Amino acid sequence: MEAETAVALGREALQTMLAVGAPALGVCVLVGLATGILQAATQIQDQALATVLKIVATFAAVAFFLPWSVARLREFATSLWERIPETTTFFWG
Repeated sequence: MEAETAVALGREALQTMLAVGAPALGVCVLVGLATGILQAATQIQDQALATVLKIVATFAAVAFFLPWSVARLREFATSLWERIPETTTFFWG
């Protein structure tokens, strides 16, 4: 495998990882921001409230985006599987 091919595969893997993880992370950040604003406005300083809300929202986002995430990971795995003949070198001899 040449260096350019390895870099391209690594880049595609990182892009897939970021795309699959971004929805859950984005929801967690937005819920954390909204909870922080609510706590600042009401002067409630309970960390358990923010943590529980973020956990529940993250699990809901993962459940909601799971079909899309699995499809994206399946596409990536299929493309890797199809590239095996191109990226490997066999020495018969």
